[in-house]
Amino acid sequence: MTNLKIIKIGGNVINNKKLLNGFLDDFAQLAVPKILVHGGGRSASELSKQMGIAPKMINGRRITDAQTLDIVTMVYSGKINKNIVAQLQARNCNSIGFSGADGNSIVAVKRPVKEIDYGFAGDIVQVNTRAIDVLLQHEITPIFCAITHDENGQLLNTNADTIAAELAIGLSKNYNVSLYYCFEKNGVLKHIEDDDSVIETINTSIYEDLKEQNIIHEGMLPKIHNCLQAIQKGVTSVHIGNNKMPFNNHIKCTTFQL
Repeated sequence: MTNLKIIKIGGNVINNKKLLNGFLDDFAQLAVPKILVHGGGRSASELSKQMGIAPKMINGRRITDAQTLDIVTMVYSGKINKNIVAQLQARNCNSIGFSGADGNSIVAVKRPVKEIDYGFAGDIVQVNTRAIDVLLQHEITPIFCAITHDENGQLLNTNADTIAAELAIGLSKNYNVSLYYCFEKNGVLKHIEDDDSVIETINTSIYEDLKEQNIIHEGMLPKIHNCLQAIQKGVTSVHIGNNKMPFNNHIKCTTFQL
C-alpha cells in the first residue's frame, strides 16, 4: 500500500508567523500523498473577545453556542484554512481547503447533553474517504479544519486532534498511514518544565501508569487517547512532537505502540 502522512498542527504553529512559514516550507517539500489538519482555538478566542463575546471553556473544551459556532466557522474554515491553502499554493503544493461538510467527508452528531452542555460540539460518527481518496490520487493535498457536519445542514465544532485520528483510521484501509501531532513541546514529557524529558514510547499500560502517577493530565489526556485509538485501529505509526518531527526521523519524539 501507498504511504500517507497525516499531520496535525496546533495553535502554537498557526499563531507564530515564523514557525508557520518554516512548517509550510517543510510540508510543501513532503512527498504526496499527504494531509494537513489544523485547529485555531486561540485565534477564535481572540476574535470572540474582540466581538465582545467571552469564550467559555470547561476542562479545556470550548462551549460552542450559536454565536461561537459562527466565529469558529469563520476563523477555522475561513481565515486560517484559506491562508494556509494560499501559502501552500505559493510553495507549489497544490492543496484544497476542507471541512467535514465538503465531500461529505466527516459526519458528526451534536454532543449529547450530560453534566455539561457543550452546545454545537460535534462527535464524529463516520469518515467517508471517497472524495479524499480522489484528491490524493490526483496529487492534491486536503487541508482540514476543525469543522464537521451532521448531514442535516448543521455545522459542528469538532476537536482537530480527533479529526486527525479519525481521518487516519478511515484512510488506513487503503494506505499505510503515519499520523503526526505537532505542538509546542518535543513530545509527551516526564517533567513538564524539562523539554528534554521526552517519554519516547507509550502503550496502553504505560499510559495508565503515567495517569496514575499524575505525570500526564488535563489537556494531554484526550490527545494521547486519540493516539492510542489510532494505533489500535490500524494506523501504521503515531507520533507526538514538535513541528520539525514529521520531516526528520532523527528528532526525538513520543511514539505510540500497541
